[in-house]
Amino acid sequence: MIQRFIELGEGYGDIYELRELITSNQQRFMHGFVFVSTNPQGQDVLSIAAAFKPASEGNFMPIYLCREGIPVDSKRLAVFEQAVSSLGHTPIKMEVKHSSVYADKKFYHNHLISVLRLNHYIPPMQ
Repeated sequence: MIQRFIELGEGYGDIYELRELITSNQQRFMHGFVFVSTNPQGQDVLSIAAAFKPASEGNFMPIYLCREGIPVDSKRLAVFEQAVSSLGHTPIKMEVKHSSVYADKKFYHNHLISVLRLNHYIPPMQ
């Protein structure tokens, strides 16, 4: 199974697209994630993500991500949390390193996928 992050943006208007993906794909929704990190300026910022089961055909598991553009006390976080809770789930909060620590975004994404697999939030590599 291929698991990949699909970045929607930094969560300004993209949060509403992510909410729409969650509500229109309710049967495929698995987990909602809130990743907390500290940017190089010392501010805590949030990334939000939603993992979906693979489509009926294919072996691709998407994890949609709004990366590091959401302040901790933002109304946008409430929009995401409400979308996830409307499906009977609770967003999973995790502290992670900021993406600026990594030389490339793909290393950051691979690190997050490893953390999610280790915690059994997404299936292991097959």
